[in-house]
Amino acid sequence: MNIKKRVFVAGHNGMVGSALVRQLKTVDNVELVLRSRTQLDLTNQQAVLEFFISENIDQVYLAAAKVGGIVANNSFPADFIYENLMIECNIIHSAHLAGIQELLFLGSSCIYPKLAEQPIDESSLLTGLLEPTNEPYAVAKIAGIKLCESYNRQYQRDYRSVMPSNLYGENDNFHPENSHVIPALLRRFHEAKLKGDKEVIAWGSGKPMREFLYVDDMAAASIYIMNLDKSVYDENTEPMLSHINVGTGVDCTIRELVETVAKVVGFEGNIKFDDTKPDGAPRKLMNVDRIKSLGWKYSVSLESGLERAYSWFLDNQNRFRG
Repeated sequence: MNIKKRVFVAGHNGMVGSALVRQLKTVDNVELVLRSRTQLDLTNQQAVLEFFISENIDQVYLAAAKVGGIVANNSFPADFIYENLMIECNIIHSAHLAGIQELLFLGSSCIYPKLAEQPIDESSLLTGLLEPTNEPYAVAKIAGIKLCESYNRQYQRDYRSVMPSNLYGENDNFHPENSHVIPALLRRFHEAKLKGDKEVIAWGSGKPMREFLYVDDMAAASIYIMNLDKSVYDENTEPMLSHINVGTGVDCTIRELVETVAKVVGFEGNIKFDDTKPDGAPRKLMNVDRIKSLGWKYSVSLESGLERAYSWFLDNQNRFRG
């Protein structure tokens, strides 16, 4: 008899969580156990523990998080650090108490110092100051990594962490004020095209460089890392340096990104950069040698991913009115 693993994806309605669900549904030996925010409050420790025990969960993908762009991080720092810390602590600690051996924590490239040497190696963690605009969020994500490492060291759990570069794609947040750069640009250029605007203003100088990863690639990498043999994973990590970068290893300037988005959307007007707005870190490129050595590589190019993301946006515009 083929016994299925009962797999909980925390944050299954979000961009990364939904991508994980789409791919896990195709795996024969997986039985998904999902709960919406109204069904399970991840900031309630007792509720999370009772859920894990009653549902006999075998694997946990911790994709739940409060996320947002520069504006949201600047405006709501307390919300970002509190909610993310609560979610991580509750899920990781409750997984341990419930005897769940396998967990994957999804972090963010913002954990690394603002001026980290490029490309950013996993060993750069905690070697310098963070980018001020999203420091509370980054601190919470660093805590998630250290929680996993600590439960592994003290209780011999197999809790792993993956750090993606900037993600985008299906089910992204296209809110005009608190979205990340790619969905914000896709929506802005789309609306400018519809209105016949002759110019679009982009935030910042356009000079910073960023790396972008399509969300389906991130889901594939997460499942790949989760199911690596423990001996292989341990050979490629260290007790105090257990996280693995996930990205393309290729970056571009924000100007190049903006111009590519305009091309994908079909906006033919002028583009102006407002250098009075914050740029954030000058460059963020991940060193992905470790995950490549483990046998995984991305498959979706930036332009192809933008086309897919824009197509999804067009099919779901009614969700983003107002």
